Amino acid sequence: MILVTGGLGMIGAQTARALTDLGQTVVATAHRRTERPSFLPHDVIVEQLDVTDAAAVSALGDRYRITDIIHLAGSIPGEDRVAYFRADTAGLLTMLDAALSWRVRRFAVAGSLGSYLGSSEITWHEGLPLPAVAAPHPIIAFKKAVEPLTTNALRDTGIQALVLRIGSTWGPLMDPATPFNAVPPYLSSVLRGERPSALHAHDGGDFCYAPDAGRAIALLVTADALGHDVYNISSGQPFTNGQLIDAVRAAIPDAQLDVLDGRSGGPGRDPHLDISRLTTDTGFAPAFDLTAAVADYVTWRAYHAR
Repeated sequence: MILVTGGLGMIGAQTARALTDLGQTVVATAHRRTERPSFLPHDVIVEQLDVTDAAAVSALGDRYRITDIIHLAGSIPGEDRVAYFRADTAGLLTMLDAALSWRVRRFAVAGSLGSYLGSSEITWHEGLPLPAVAAPHPIIAFKKAVEPLTTNALRDTGIQALVLRIGSTWGPLMDPATPFNAVPPYLSSVLRGERPSALHAHDGGDFCYAPDAGRAIALLVTADALGHDVYNISSGQPFTNGQLIDAVRAAIPDAQLDVLDGRSGGPGRDPHLDISRLTTDTGFAPAFDLTAAVADYVTWRAYHAR
């Protein structure tokens, strides 16, 4: 049985869904969320769990024979950044303790494309050195720290660490007003019948639709063998705002959209994640291009608030 912490979140629920599609049994945990997504298969077991509670995590292992852990649970920082770092570090260490106690095969943990910030490359791949630059947000700072903590903690234990450098992911269940991805707020404005702010046609960057992110993670965790401990998770293709606007017009023909020429920051391109390593080791290929993702999301939002 595979454990997915944060299993009712945007990426966690899609990961649990993809695992069941691959024939796996899954227990998904959530701390504050209680609503089960409609797309989550009924045979996914859902448990309420605070991953910082070592006794509760241990008890979960007594109830289920956990063979692999996908640790996606995390909190949103408030004004007290130290409290955020303390809570999410405690959750990580508790789950690493569980991995060692249960002798799981693989321990996958959510990292971020933010680890590459400061790189002069346009296509970010796993072989790049990670720049020593100030993290612009506490989540990015924590996700970057997760990598050496996890890989070092599991070194020589027989448990394979998997760092998931997750790209700019959006989709069903994401907060429509999220500050972390511009697409859901933009689409939400259109769905409310508003005229969203004009976008520069050539701005853009990395793009990953949540169902594809979940499937990529599921393929990695269930693979017979993996040659690496760090993998980019994304579509492998950058997008531009011009393409986004075309996709929105295809899904919502009467949308009132304004586009500005060029880029907001001058000539150049925005970086995106390379997924060659993921594709080679798992055969992953994204099922959604931008047009299909927008159409799917618009259909979802017709029946769901987020």
